[in-house]
Amino acid sequence: MFRGWEQAPTASAGTGAGVTPWPDVARVADQVGVEHLLVTRHTLVRQVLNDPTTFRPDNALDAITPIPVAALRTLAAHRFRLPPTLANNGGAGHPAIRALVAEALHPTRVAAQRDWLTALIRQRVAELTATLATGAPVDLHAGLAADLPLLVLARLIDLPDAPVAAVKDFARAALELFWAPLDTSRQQMLAAEVGRFHLLLREFAATGDGLVASLRAAGHPPDVVVGALFFLLVAGQETTSQFLTLLMHRLVGEPAVLTGLRDGRVNVADVVEEGLRLEPPIVTWRRIAAVDTTLGGTSVTTGSSVVLWLARAGRDPQVVQSPDEFRPGQPGSRRHLAFGAGVHRCVGDQLARMEAATLVAEATTLLTGVRVVRPPHYPDNFTFRMPDTFVVRR
Repeated sequence: MFRGWEQAPTASAGTGAGVTPWPDVARVADQVGVEHLLVTRHTLVRQVLNDPTTFRPDNALDAITPIPVAALRTLAAHRFRLPPTLANNGGAGHPAIRALVAEALHPTRVAAQRDWLTALIRQRVAELTATLATGAPVDLHAGLAADLPLLVLARLIDLPDAPVAAVKDFARAALELFWAPLDTSRQQMLAAEVGRFHLLLREFAATGDGLVASLRAAGHPPDVVVGALFFLLVAGQETTSQFLTLLMHRLVGEPAVLTGLRDGRVNVADVVEEGLRLEPPIVTWRRIAAVDTTLGGTSVTTGSSVVLWLARAGRDPQVVQSPDEFRPGQPGSRRHLAFGAGVHRCVGDQLARMEAATLVAEATTLLTGVRVVRPPHYPDNFTFRMPDTFVVRR
């Protein structure tokens, strides 16, 4: 039911002749048969995100496919726990944890990384440009975007000698284990991979500097420190690397935008915001109804799973003038919900924007005039798009 949600807004936005628009709130079932209330209208999605009392975040990290006993035992053997910390924390402890993470990702500290990141991207762009000049194809995901957010995050939270390959494998395994439809053998394998890395996080949380030291000093127990670190190493870098690839793929198909970037008529920041609106890496997010209520005229009973279609909300014709066109700076472009809203709005939004803006500014010429050999593949996932490769040739 949910496969392809990242593309569905274009086909069902209700802007073309003969297209039947989705209702504002619909009852749907996912791949494993669980019923959800799917919220599509921008105003209603924002309403839910801004009301954490009525719509709690407790289910944000629940596994889409129920984890079988064998896989749960594997996770338990690795002391794996996900206590309420950030995205799944609707309790009184959330503001204090969030404040420490926000301090580590403060815009001033983020801005201080720009020159270093610019130099790294320029080096990679030069190498990729030279390879393209020989007629050979290049993978812009692996060769440019995949590890950039992790390398920046490691500098911000004092993650020494970040094991890039191990963190990337862990992050993708976690996104699959908790948000994909899976069979039991795959769940078992992913549980072992996630569990093993979780033990490494526990060791770092006990001795590390920077953010984890701040969390320890504030009196947060080890499980909370590990939980916050777990979420950051997924949401704080994997989603951004996905967005960088999604944005590059989109820009290759927008030659007029690339021309405007080169001659200065198109603003880089506007390109990033339009990319976030049209190509968000997080397609949906979840809440659970804490009380009986109504939403958009639909009754909602206590305990209902509420799925917020962030990608569809970004293409709401009531908000943006040309919902399916990539028009940087158009009215409504910046009103997307790619970072959520309310008290759980993504604390790393300025970091993601800086990384994307730096990439766009430095890679515009690289993206001009290339032919897509292999577009990104998106595995079946309830929430995340998870592009793998993006191969182009001059």
